[in-house]
Amino acid sequence: MDLEPEVYCTPPTAKLSALLARDTLKIAGRKRHVIPYYTEEIQEFERKVRVKGYRKEFNTNGYSACFYDAGHIPGSSMVHIEKEKQSLFYTGDLNTISTELQKGADTDFPESDILLIESTYFGRDHTPRKILEERFIRSIKETIDIGGRAIIPAFGIGRTQEIMQILKKHGLHAFVDGMGVDVFNLFKRSPEYIKDINNLEKAFTSGNIVKREDREFIINKPSIIVTSAGMLNGGPVLYYIDEIYNDPKSKIFLTGYQAEDTNGRSALERGYIVNGKRTVHLNCRLELYDFSAHSGDVQLKEVVRKFCDNGTETVITVHGDNTEGFADWIRDEIGVRSFAPANKEIISI
Repeated sequence: MDLEPEVYCTPPTAKLSALLARDTLKIAGRKRHVIPYYTEEIQEFERKVRVKGYRKEFNTNGYSACFYDAGHIPGSSMVHIEKEKQSLFYTGDLNTISTELQKGADTDFPESDILLIESTYFGRDHTPRKILEERFIRSIKETIDIGGRAIIPAFGIGRTQEIMQILKKHGLHAFVDGMGVDVFNLFKRSPEYIKDINNLEKAFTSGNIVKREDREFIINKPSIIVTSAGMLNGGPVLYYIDEIYNDPKSKIFLTGYQAEDTNGRSALERGYIVNGKRTVHLNCRLELYDFSAHSGDVQLKEVVRKFCDNGTETVITVHGDNTEGFADWIRDEIGVRSFAPANKEIISI
């Protein structure tokens, strides 16, 4: 009996999964962590994964399934599954707002008995994108004008590419270093999953992609550098911070959520990071700009209302700091049965 699971995803997700798996393996080896798998297993995944585009129905293990664009990163998917006339729609991470990189989630939702929805920003809304961009660009220009260096740590998947497009749109030349370049090259192979592939390619040129041997030359003059890692826990960003940490003219521009126990959170709350065995106190400036790839409170509630208006009878809230509050809001405001399950809790529908 074949007990191997069937693995389905979009073409970009298949490519990105293999890229991240190899990167994880490399980091584990370098830091002498437990090796979680081997190269042969990554290769087996690449051979066996089954790629499907958006709105292309397929069958697996007695279920009918279909992917919908989640708008979170290129290739991210919401999934609709159905069996014996009962259906469930799982959002995963979703973002319904259009960005430079993506059009936003597909909100032409199918009918579904059950909605399983993320809750990350329930109760919180994001600064409007236009205002956020204006503040971001103004601060970068001010940093360069006084002779500083602008270091922009960004997640390699989605965030780096979006930030490069924003900078290009405002006429700023930025260098880019790290995994975000590899991801850009993967995105070029799936242009239909990008809002404007020509615009993205214009943001990445042979003149702004940094090679390791060029880093010293670039950082020694006023410059804008977009680099991994987004939470300052590794990657080229640590080299650049070593060069500017004691320069009050220079600035680090964090571009997303900083998890607990990361250098990014430590920099924000305590003013220092740890680089290897050294504690680095930051005398440069530091700012946070929340270019989130998740829907805010208003958008999450709109998604729930749309499903419930279309016949959804049960909503399950997951992935958030206040899933219980979201479930209570759905029950009180919309009058639909809702659950916020704890880890390992089983719900029977």
